[in-house]
Formats: sequence, C-alpha cells, structure tokens
Amino acid sequence: MIEKRILLIVTGGIAAYKSLELVRLLKRQGIAVRAVMTKSAAEFVTPLSMAVMTEDQVYGHMFDLKEESEIGHIQLSRQADLIVVCPATANIMAKMATGIADDLATTILLATDKPVLAVPAMNVRMWNHPATQRNLTQLRADGAHVLGVGQGEQACGETGDGRMLEPDELMQEMVSLFQRKVLQGKQVLVSAGPTYEAIDPVRGITNRSSGKMGFALAHAAHQAGANVTLVAGPVALTTPYGVKRMDVRSALEMHAAVMSQLE
Repeated sequence: MIEKRILLIVTGGIAAYKSLELVRLLKRQGIAVRAVMTKSAAEFVTPLSMAVMTEDQVYGHMFDLKEESEIGHIQLSRQADLIVVCPATANIMAKMATGIADDLATTILLATDKPVLAVPAMNVRMWNHPATQRNLTQLRADGAHVLGVGQGEQACGETGDGRMLEPDELMQEMVSLFQRKVLQGKQVLVSAGPTYEAIDPVRGITNRSSGKMGFALAHAAHQAGANVTLVAGPVALTTPYGVKRMDVRSALEMHAAVMSQLE
C-alpha cells in the first residue's frame, strides 16, 4: 500500500462526477485524499458527497474564517504530496497558465511547491482552440504534469477529443507518479498475445495466450518511466494508458512489427 496524500481540486465541469469514483480508487491504494471544490464544481457534485468519500472536510471558500484558522490555503498547498486538478476545465487551465489566483483553488495552485497534475476535460472545440493549446504548452513548460484526453461522444452531443480519462486510468497515473522512474528515458518493446494463422476463410490455427502478462509488463514499464511500444496479437484487452500499441494478427505480422521497432 502507498502512504501518500493527494489534494484533489475539483472544478466545474460535467466530468466532476468521476472525481468521486477516483477518490474511492485512490483510497483503496492507501492514498489519503483531501478535497477542494470550486463554487461551480458544487453545481455538479455536492460537497457532502465528496466529504463522505474523502472522510474529511471539503474546502472551498477563500475567506471562510473557520477554514483559514484551522488549516489555511498555504497549509493545504504544503501538506499534500501531489495536487491533482480533476477535472481541469479550459477555464482553470487558463488561470493556471497565467498565474491568476482569484479563489481558493487557484490560490493554492499558485502557492504550492508540490507536483501538480492536471486532468483536462472539455468540449472538443474548447480543447482544440489555440488558446487552450497555448495554455497546455505553457503548463507543461512550467513543470505541471498534464494528461492527455480521451476521444468519443461528449455530454454536449459532439464527438472528438476532450473527454476526461476514466478514473481507473487516472488512479494508475497518479500511483505511477509516486514510484521510482528506474526506466526513465529508456525505450521498451513488448510483444503480447497469440497469433492466428488462417487455413482458409473460416478456419485457423492459434494458441491460448491471453496477452495479460505482456500487457502488465507494458503497464509496469510505463509506470517506471519508459517509453513503451506494445505489439499485440488478437486479444480483447484495454491498452495501458500512455503505451503505444501496434495490433497484429499473424506470426509474420508480429515479426515484422517487432523488427520495425528494434532501432
């Protein structure tokens, strides 16, 4: 179990509901979570729900005398091992990139000396807007860890980039930040799963490899800091987040894919 502390900053986006599941998963890993919610976040997730999940007080008011006297925004920014902004809306990314501190959440982010992880979630047009992409570049240049986004149907009905990653993927990324990067800068190539040799359009020869060990190795190597390429046979497994995947079918295809990546 990992004995670490995360300060979770929840902002006002429809993906805020996923933050509750994220807290549950983090606590199962032995990670303590304290939450800060913006005013707009409370329109999507109630502070009571978050308090129940974190088993702690939820903070949200910059000028609340009781909150400031008990812990204060400076202490909140100092007591965590990692600060996570989830979801990171286009609005808070813009504030982070320009150093605006106009509420408790943004003041904490400006006052902290701890690692910051941002989990973007927004409409596809907002994500692709030049201003958001500039802010993304600036945040990464400032040292923040900014995850990518998923693709698919969004709450507004549009389809494309901008979906927040799923809680399980986020939990794994957060856990990996606490682990030693013994493979930092290394390139790792993993082959996994069966191959299938067609006899005719109906029949074929294969094996019972599940691919689970190879996928687990790829995931572990990514968590250890490596750039990982996974060459996968026909399996129904989810690609580990952050891993580049190449799908193949036959043994010759797997051989060609592996050889093409060796350099």
